[in-house]
Amino acid sequence: MAQLIVYFSRAGNNYVNGAIKNLPVGNTEIAAKMMQELTGGDLFKIEPLVKYSADYNECIAEAQADLKRDARPELEAYPDSLNNYDTIYLGYPNYWGTIPMAVFTFLEHFDFTGKRIKPFCTHEGSGMGKSESDIKKLCKGAIVEKGLAIHGAKVNDAQAAIKKWI
Repeated sequence: MAQLIVYFSRAGNNYVNGAIKNLPVGNTEIAAKMMQELTGGDLFKIEPLVKYSADYNECIAEAQADLKRDARPELEAYPDSLNNYDTIYLGYPNYWGTIPMAVFTFLEHFDFTGKRIKPFCTHEGSGMGKSESDIKKLCKGAIVEKGLAIHGAKVNDAQAAIKKWI
């Protein structure tokens, strides 16, 4: 059976080591591509139909508002099926202590019964938050393994940690 690396990532203005920096590629995408190299798995990027603001402060306000109203943003696309995959690597930045609402949308779209989910997140100090327990609640019947928290500012040096975790 094949492996799928599904991720949500945001390029542009991001909080990195206490400062706002413009990232040409989001930290979670960098980690997801490392995983693809190590596993040979397929890659799928979760993209909301309506993007968050490019401005960091506006983006975090939008993300917090989505969380408060328990939004399920519409996505641009989904994989046709997850039937051919037994392991799903699920990547996301830690947004307000959990997964971004677009990831909730993605997870609610599929039945993960019998699938193994390996969550990984990028963060600037908040670790996995409650994302693992939220994923377990959403994906009944799945085996949700211990996640990997990657400090976003150090993602380019994370390959050894990712390889060990895989």
